[in-house]
Amino acid sequence: MNIIQTSIEGVVIVEPRLFRDARGYFFESFSARDFSEKVRAVDFVQDNESRSTCGVLRGLHFQRPPHAQSKLVRCVRGAVLDVAVDIRRGESDLRASCRRGAYGG
Repeated sequence: MNIIQTSIEGVVIVEPRLFRDARGYFFESFSARDFSEKVRAVDFVQDNESRSTCGVLRGLHFQRPPHAQSKLVRCVRGAVLDVAVDIRRGESDLRASCRRGAYGG
């Protein structure tokens, strides 16, 4: 897996390594060992999937410990624009943000 750092501490883009052949493709979507080595150790306990129709705005997740959860966003078909905004209190009034388009087959 390839890890891309963003402008927000703790927000990374995970690009899986695809193995393609005549049948299609295969990829490992999560490896605790790789993630722990390249990002940080996690206790991965839940996996959810949702399907949205065209034009749906979904999300806006703000969580504080002890209820905070990491998010993994994947687009299987169509397109999604995922936006992260850092609203943590810090030394600056400027808020960092990043966004990434994802497109599925």
